[in-house]
Amino acid sequence: MPLAFARIVAFCGFVAQPSLIKCGVASCRGWPHKLGMNLPESTDTVLNGFHPAVSAWFRSTFPSVTTAQARAWPLIRERRSTLIAAPTGSGKTLTAFLAVLDDLVHQGLANGGQLPDQTLVVYVSPLKALSNDIQINLQNPLAGITDHLQRLGLPPLAIRTAVRTGDTPQKDRALMRKHPPHILVTTPESLYVLLGSDSGRQMLASIRTVIVDEIHAIAASKRGSHLALTLERLQGLCSEPLTRIGLSATQKPIEAVSRFLVGTGRPCEIVDIGHARPRDLDIEVPPVPLSAVMANDVWELVYDRLAELAKQHRTTLIFVNTRRLAERLARHLSERLGKTAVAAHHGSLAKELRLDAEQRLKAGELQVLIATASLELGIDIGDVDLVCQISSPGSINGFLQRVGRSEHQVGGTPKGRLFATTRDDLIECAALLDCVRRGELDTLLIPVAPLDVLAQQIIAEVSCQEWQEQALLALVRRASPYAELDERHYQALLQMLAEGYNGRQGIRSAYLHRDAITRTLRGRRGAKLTAVTSGGTIPDNADYSVLLEPQSLNIGSVNEDFAVESIAGDIFQLGNTSYRILRVEAGKVRVEDAHGQPPTIPFWLGEAPGRSAELSFAVARLHGQLDELLGATPGKLQTALDWLTGTLGLNLASAEQLVDYLARARLALSALPSQDTLIMERFFDESGGTQLIIHTPFGSRINRAWGLALRKRFCRTFNFELQAAASEDAIVLSLSTSHSFELDEVWRYLNSNTAEHILIQAVLDAPLFGVRWRWNAGVALALPRYTGGRKVAPQIQRMKSEDLIASVFPDQIACLENLAGEREVPEHPLVEQTLDDCLHEAMDSEGWLALLRRMERGEIRLISRDLPAPSPLAAEILSARPYTFLDDAPLEERRTQAVLNRRWSDPQSTDDLGALDAEAIAGVCEEAWPAPNGLDEMHEALMSLACIAESEVAPQWAEWLQALADGGRASRLQVGADQAVWVALERLSCLKAIYPNDLPLLPGFDEPWTFDEALVEVLRARLTGFGPLTLIEIAAPLALPVADVSQALARLESEGYVLRGRFSPGASDEQWCERHLLARIHRYTVKRLRREIEPVALQDFMRFLFDWQHLSEGTRGQGSAVLPQIVAQFEGYAAATSAWDSDLLSARIKDYAPHWLDDLCRSGKVVWTRLSNKAGATALRSTPVVLLPRSQVPLWSGLTDAPDSAELSPKAQKVHQALRENGALFFDELIHEAHLLRTELETALQELVGAGLANADSFAGLRALTTPASKRQARSSRRGRGAFVGGMDDAGRWALVRRAPVADGTRPGAHSAETLEHVAMTLLRRYGVVFWRLLEREADWLPSWRELLRTFHRLEARGEIRGGRFVSGLAGEQFALPEAIPLLREVRRRPHDGSLIAVCGADPLNLVGTLLPGGKVPALSGNRLVYRDGLPAAVGIAGKQQVLLELDPQAAGLVREKLIRR
Repeated sequence: MPLAFARIVAFCGFVAQPSLIKCGVASCRGWPHKLGMNLPESTDTVLNGFHPAVSAWFRSTFPSVTTAQARAWPLIRERRSTLIAAPTGSGKTLTAFLAVLDDLVHQGLANGGQLPDQTLVVYVSPLKALSNDIQINLQNPLAGITDHLQRLGLPPLAIRTAVRTGDTPQKDRALMRKHPPHILVTTPESLYVLLGSDSGRQMLASIRTVIVDEIHAIAASKRGSHLALTLERLQGLCSEPLTRIGLSATQKPIEAVSRFLVGTGRPCEIVDIGHARPRDLDIEVPPVPLSAVMANDVWELVYDRLAELAKQHRTTLIFVNTRRLAERLARHLSERLGKTAVAAHHGSLAKELRLDAEQRLKAGELQVLIATASLELGIDIGDVDLVCQISSPGSINGFLQRVGRSEHQVGGTPKGRLFATTRDDLIECAALLDCVRRGELDTLLIPVAPLDVLAQQIIAEVSCQEWQEQALLALVRRASPYAELDERHYQALLQMLAEGYNGRQGIRSAYLHRDAITRTLRGRRGAKLTAVTSGGTIPDNADYSVLLEPQSLNIGSVNEDFAVESIAGDIFQLGNTSYRILRVEAGKVRVEDAHGQPPTIPFWLGEAPGRSAELSFAVARLHGQLDELLGATPGKLQTALDWLTGTLGLNLASAEQLVDYLARARLALSALPSQDTLIMERFFDESGGTQLIIHTPFGSRINRAWGLALRKRFCRTFNFELQAAASEDAIVLSLSTSHSFELDEVWRYLNSNTAEHILIQAVLDAPLFGVRWRWNAGVALALPRYTGGRKVAPQIQRMKSEDLIASVFPDQIACLENLAGEREVPEHPLVEQTLDDCLHEAMDSEGWLALLRRMERGEIRLISRDLPAPSPLAAEILSARPYTFLDDAPLEERRTQAVLNRRWSDPQSTDDLGALDAEAIAGVCEEAWPAPNGLDEMHEALMSLACIAESEVAPQWAEWLQALADGGRASRLQVGADQAVWVALERLSCLKAIYPNDLPLLPGFDEPWTFDEALVEVLRARLTGFGPLTLIEIAAPLALPVADVSQALARLESEGYVLRGRFSPGASDEQWCERHLLARIHRYTVKRLRREIEPVALQDFMRFLFDWQHLSEGTRGQGSAVLPQIVAQFEGYAAATSAWDSDLLSARIKDYAPHWLDDLCRSGKVVWTRLSNKAGATALRSTPVVLLPRSQVPLWSGLTDAPDSAELSPKAQKVHQALRENGALFFDELIHEAHLLRTELETALQELVGAGLANADSFAGLRALTTPASKRQARSSRRGRGAFVGGMDDAGRWALVRRAPVADGTRPGAHSAETLEHVAMTLLRRYGVVFWRLLEREADWLPSWRELLRTFHRLEARGEIRGGRFVSGLAGEQFALPEAIPLLREVRRRPHDGSLIAVCGADPLNLVGTLLPGGKVPALSGNRLVYRDGLPAAVGIAGKQQVLLELDPQAAGLVREKLIRR
């Protein structure tokens, strides 16, 4: 190819998607597509080469040919190996099969309508379920083609297909041997088994075509390396070159996948039609703020939303990341949608149940299917309208595959919704959508020459036939993962297989005979059976079931390693509960509830798949972009919000939460961690120990490596084992009370030249190595899974694994005391492979070393922060991973901590958060300084402080010190021209080294000191009496040079005794503080406001509410003077017109008379009106109206949309016009102005009131409108007794409701800070304590909890309200008025007296079904509830009564009586 032409091809390939590449070199045949000549192929031209029967069937079934089919068919017909890469739902499987079927039809007809009794095509798929599915999908084309053959008058062709997987019954296998299928559908493992038996080899020898489906799902694992070798062995068996067809979702790098498919040095055509297609994607967040762990009641909202989405779509597929969540979702959605509409699909389910779920979904009987990754690959599950993914799947490819399951047909638009479950998850979801928008993909990492897999395949191949060593090596190198396999490793492997895995067992564990003279290899007796029965690379992970005693309830499963290494009494976390282990039995762990105690053992999950490198890069990139935007406009979040909603296309709810969270984090840390910025923070936990968190958004594979190596380095430096944890975004190191170091030094603890060596030593200590060793030894057949036809029990497998490592690598399980120095890693193929897997598969040591090199070159900004409490990012990590909590706080307090950590500050403020509280510092300084009360205590103070400067002596002390001096127990030392210190005689020898003098020493206390040691000792003692001090403040009272003191402090710091930093607010110079005092200052800072608060139970909270809202007997009001106070509590509360007089106000005021409310309205203080976003209700009597202070009407009316007068009836429009033109009018004036009859006018006014457009001066007007004319009373009759309903003449004037003017250019739905503050304070006045569950009782037009939450935070920062945990058992943040807190505490102390309180359904305290357990009571004034001591005791709904508590007959009678009495 001329150079210029090559350039054109390369350049155009960059512009448009490369469509055809031959082994990495652009093929001339593909170039027209690349230059944009991507003309749609007509169905006829492509199908011309096919047999008429095949093309006729295709035309009758499908409207047209897809791009993938048009490009691939000509290539497959020419028997060229082809890789077809296309998105899900683009007809890939048919692309491969139709060309193959056409070939069989041609062959059969040429042979007189008879195909030879041979297997000609093998189809390999990674999933058993997929194999069944493919066989079903093959039936249709086969039946259709046979039918068309008959129409053409040709002999019918019998093309046999069969499935061979691990589940295939014995009789089917026998049938297969008698009549080989023409098309064999199988899995990689079953193909390997067939290659290991003589009958199988005979059947496979005639194969001409291999189809490998979903190739991307296996290429990047050892399963792929295993398949590559299996295909090379199959090629060695067949006489002619195999045509290999690979089907894959688009992968990066596609050339590597093509080489993987065809092997080394063979040509491969690539048909890549790209992966970009229109998709409808969005993130869903619950209506309440996300936190570090999703609480159960927030999950309820997620279940409701999922059920709502499921009802809007015909079929919904929900993907989850764990089997446990699949089960939980299935249970909750079944409750909402019905048992038959929902099914789960995951690996722990029996095969029959899975198949049943697939078939029901395909038949359209299932509304929702909940699946783990088991349905990610191309199983054709019929029409799916919507895919929901609960929390980020951790990889871009996985997400695209999953979303592609919806509209899984040609031309469909996939619709996907990502449900974020935590704030970190929300960031990952946003980054994921960004990746999809940019068209990015994960890079496939194909393992390089795994030796354990090779050992297994060599045993399997050599036990079937004799091989020359070099010929076998040549065969192995043709498989692309082994192309670079060197002679040394190959020989070491052969030696291991011929001489036994270890010297000690000798030849017994060998599988091969090796002829050293002729260099040939033969199998030993039994090798073939072992290879067939114990083959494959999927590790056996024996899970132990966890049974909760005493019910023996199965609550989950734990990894076998975890179970075996645990002992009775250990506490661990499973899900969101902690359990204590009672005993470990075979296959079972019996546990009891540990009642929220913190776990004592970290829950090593072993191998949760980490986030992909590309997605981690995207998360870091998102952090970086937001860091830049938030940094450009400090305190203003709008630009960041606009970028997220505009460029990234996020919805406003998600964007606000994301910015809110990251803006707070940025305030605390001064930047956000990204690709070029790493942040380390250190803070104290409750126990006085410190937590060190390194924020590195590089994913858990890099973080795990860094965390393990750092842990080892700390262990060597401080001689102390610390607990470490690595998440996707951070490394957590929990340090003891004795570690102290300059924070910036930690960045330099590991050097890229020696880091890997340290990591290897660290890996050998981690449980990871043992697990991987056992897997690898199993794959290499050193530990066969079956012996004598029976499966080896996992416990025995573990023992054998340890025996094997003891003989191969004795240092690994040696007694640590006998190890001199480091463990020496032996040269053994399996040890080498295990370390390789740990470093490059479980972790990414290459990526980590590259990161260290970038840090050493100064390409990364490194920030270190000492903080008083964890930053929001750290709080998320600590809360989400319960085992990193090292304090012994009960669960309730841990929740308080989580709430407390949220309370950083308002994200829109820009003040620094690293400073400690001045009051806390002053308090600790006061506590630390001695307060002697007599001579002995004065002497004790001298001893504990080493010496006291004269300037520090209080007047009272001077007398005592003089008395001590007179008694010979103390001395005064002159240390400078006008400075002296007092010292106890016992300490004199120490101070003599610093201040030489000739005073006599006390025998027994006269050991000599050096100057340095004495100074360190004196400073150690003195610092226990002071808070944070600068260097000058430490040196001056002692009259010592600053340099000496500085050196001594550095020594104390290296011991971990003192810490340095700027601790006092506004401190400009560096300060030093004794570690335990500093820990106490931190604790006081964090707990200052919460010292007195302990949450009350829900029952006590209800009793408090009855007091607060004047419903309990002792708090009910009397007389008209209390009405304004009661009405003020109801401001903005919507209740039915009829309920105000009869229920709400009369329940709170003993002698309430309705005309009091009229007087209040007439005086102009209170206005009644209807606020709503919906059209008016038909019956005005049940229409909710609100009572508002006149001054606040515009503010409240601004919360709802302005009603449209154009939708009114003509008569109501007439009245509306009359009021608009004339202002307020009395009823008789209105009759005159509107020219309507009296009854017509009343109807029109009802309509205007219902629409929220009009109101009257007095409440009597509303009462009159809702009462038939015959029941109204004249003004003069019986005043003040009974429910007085005046006529329309008592209503006062009617007028239009004034609304706030709408400002132009405001964001729709955005409320002003003033409005939000007013609403927040109103809610607090109504309830005393507010949290999101209470808002369910309020009107739907109120601002959302998320908007109010920021307002509450602002009010708390100003000190107007208190935040904390006031009511127990509820998730999320709570806020209270300061005056409510003592009342809450007082209610808790008050004994239960059986008091009964009745409320109507429209009352704000109808909280059953929202805050309190039980079914909801509709908010109608006819419904009633009775509470007994704050617990719901009985309800009356629509006349039906139900008692909820089990009470004695007398108490039950009283409850019923209260329910009936109005």
